[in-house]
Amino acid sequence: MRDQARARPVDMIAPAPGGEGRRAAHVAIIMDGNGRWATRRGLPRLRGHQAGAETVRRIVECCPDLGVRHLTLFAFSTENWQRPREEVTGLMALFRRYLRRDTAELDRNGVRVRFLGERGRLGPALRGMMDAVERQTAGNATLDLVIAINYGGRDELARAARRLAERVARGEIAPEEVDEAALAAGLDTAGLPDPDLVIRTSGETRISNFLLWQCAYAEYAFVPQLWPDFTPEDFAAVLAEYASRERRFGRVIAGG
Repeated sequence: MRDQARARPVDMIAPAPGGEGRRAAHVAIIMDGNGRWATRRGLPRLRGHQAGAETVRRIVECCPDLGVRHLTLFAFSTENWQRPREEVTGLMALFRRYLRRDTAELDRNGVRVRFLGERGRLGPALRGMMDAVERQTAGNATLDLVIAINYGGRDELARAARRLAERVARGEIAPEEVDEAALAAGLDTAGLPDPDLVIRTSGETRISNFLLWQCAYAEYAFVPQLWPDFTPEDFAAVLAEYASRERRFGRVIAGG
């Protein structure tokens, strides 16, 4: 991959065999490996998260050229509260810092920012910034940047199920009207297409409670690079490999 570093990332997406290239319109990324990146360099773990934030900027910038319309990033899970208190405090400060620094640039570049997850446990300052960023960028259409913070797939499903149960209890809908569409409409991702591709960095091969409902038919790519080392060229190479896959969605493809 590094030998191709001078090529534009978009030029590295090869067409699928026998047809036009299939591009992933919605990519979700589990950004793993920040802490290990720092530890291997003898640095505090928070330095790894800072380096990872710069990787986010680079990946966001190249998405439009690569045909990515929706980018969902797993930034902080419901389980991450179990990390050392100083790391969690530092992460929350980083989120606030980068929202202050990058919102104007994202807005100029036509990026719409949205957030997934339960916001009640986040501090009032961060919640206010998240609300303001969503309002400021709501009219943008070049890229949907979706950031999952205090997010867990099981928690999201439980919250959606609870809202449906409350609606049934109030008589707004009948129990037999509770179907897949009704549940999906109550998820944090309502209005967004399901991911085509999920990427996890750092060599780990698990999904860690991320978008459990939405990724029922997503393709997966597990790559060895730690997140701070993941480049736009690496991203393009993963998308090129995805373009060669045949997605069946439970169907039988002729000749297959």
